[in-house]
Amino acid sequence: MWQKLRRILSRVEKPARYIGNELNIVVKPSSEVDLRFALAFPDLYDIGTSYMGFQILYDILNNIPGVQAERVFAPWPDMEAEMRKAELPLYGLESKTPLTEFDIIGFTLQFELGYTNLLNMLDLAGISPRARDRNVGPLIVAGGPGASNPEPMADFVDVFVIGEGEEVVAEIVHQVREAKRAGLSKAELLQCLMRVDGIYVPCMYTPQYDEVGYIGTQPTNDAPARVRKRIIKDFANFPLPKQLVMPLIQPVHDRVSVEICRGCARGCRFCQAGMLYRPVRERPQAKILEQSAQLLQCTGSPEISLSSLSSADYSDIEILVREMMDKNKVGVSLPSLRVDSYSVQMARLTGRKRKSGLTLAPEAGSQRLRDVINKNVRDEDIFSAARTAFENGWQTIKLYFMLGLPTETEDDIRGISLLVHGLEGLYREIHGHTKRLKINLGVSTFVPKPHTPFQWAPQLERESVEKRQRLLKELLRSRKFHVNTTNWSESSLEAALAKGDRRLGAAIYLAWKKGCRFDAWSEHLRSDLWKQAFVEAGIDPGTYTSRHLPLDQPLPWDHIDVGVNKEFLIRELHRAYNGKTTPDCTLTNCSACGICSAYALTPWKRGNN
Repeated sequence: MWQKLRRILSRVEKPARYIGNELNIVVKPSSEVDLRFALAFPDLYDIGTSYMGFQILYDILNNIPGVQAERVFAPWPDMEAEMRKAELPLYGLESKTPLTEFDIIGFTLQFELGYTNLLNMLDLAGISPRARDRNVGPLIVAGGPGASNPEPMADFVDVFVIGEGEEVVAEIVHQVREAKRAGLSKAELLQCLMRVDGIYVPCMYTPQYDEVGYIGTQPTNDAPARVRKRIIKDFANFPLPKQLVMPLIQPVHDRVSVEICRGCARGCRFCQAGMLYRPVRERPQAKILEQSAQLLQCTGSPEISLSSLSSADYSDIEILVREMMDKNKVGVSLPSLRVDSYSVQMARLTGRKRKSGLTLAPEAGSQRLRDVINKNVRDEDIFSAARTAFENGWQTIKLYFMLGLPTETEDDIRGISLLVHGLEGLYREIHGHTKRLKINLGVSTFVPKPHTPFQWAPQLERESVEKRQRLLKELLRSRKFHVNTTNWSESSLEAALAKGDRRLGAAIYLAWKKGCRFDAWSEHLRSDLWKQAFVEAGIDPGTYTSRHLPLDQPLPWDHIDVGVNKEFLIRELHRAYNGKTTPDCTLTNCSACGICSAYALTPWKRGNN
């Protein structure tokens, strides 16, 4: 393997992506290994090495005696071509062992547009992408946000992990070990895994259709009617990694990360992560300080990132940041900040102003639309945050918005322009000029996602989206403003893959066979090939994305229980269309989403760290 690899590395871009041997990797003697687990990320090394969940699972697995966890990422097209030419199978980075010799291959489904990469990685390894063709060989497992609607990938994955993987990954290892010792077949192993909480085995379920479309999923072989997600109840005391693998090339996020809390109760109605990762849980400051010191020592990183869905919501975040900076003498970053002046003050405290700029996410240009999406941010909050930033030296601000949100009109698009011009005026008021001001806008297209209040909402059609994109760019024609919009084809494909049922697997397979790879990369997205694949599979993707779904219509993911109940989502949808907001339940009364009662948890209130 190594000799073949050496011959082709000089012919590919960034060969360090493929050689392993990084600082802090784990390589166990073969005599001490009885189970191999490949952690697979269906995107580039540069992307996957930044993913904290990957590092956590790597640490957990390699701390199990006899288990060797290795990493594998999707090779860039130049490397794929060389590997196929040299007949070099995809391999684990640590030992260069071909993936066919692993017992388990576990994929992270972080983003729907990585689905064809999963098929391609299996094929590069010499493993059939279709589960029905695999009676022997590695168990193919998948988890992450994409598993919250596993149906589009059900043809290709043996087992899905629903929810948080820290505990269940060890249970999967145990079941596979027992099956090996007992000489069980793969079918018998899947029967055992079906009984593990948080495990969805798609071959044990039969989707049903009528002439209109999907009407439900029928469990077989005594499989549970619904699979409930796993969560780490004792999140505060769950063991944390003591070291991290240091990549050989600069990753997308080049810093050590520590997860300070999990979950978010702000309740933005478009946000899937805010629903999937409930309930809110915090780590004690003492544990965060201890882990950060260990990670900084073993990596030599000059900066540490305090990660969560909303970092500034952590109890006593200012005290934590000050202690961390004083104790470790390194930079601290808070990647997820609220749109308010306090967050700007926190960014100032961490020295963020020395970097490229400050990022805020109003999401919508009018107060009416922000109330619809439950983005509890007022114009006063935005201008207060901007004033604090401008007065403290920021000259560049990045603003995130969405187009195509439910109930949106062109007046809401004009509201974005009014907001941006208002910020320009504020800068002029403070400094007397706008010579150095830059306002960058990242404007995405709304994608309805499962398990959110907007899962029943349609995605705006192409003509309307592109008309609004043109209007916004026309309203902001100044060198001070840079408007970056997303390609509608990419957003519509993401929506179809997010909301599809099991029939979508045929289109995914055909798209991959036609050459689709790295669909999340605009230079590689082949919309024409996807269109051909949908036609040949007899699927109109618009049936999943372009119409309002009746509230009583069965959804392809109804048998996946993420703890947030459907009644709450329907209430939130009604409140959205009535322009009513729902407050953050960690600050006020319970909003009855169902997560705490489902897991017999005491509702958490902010400040109880």
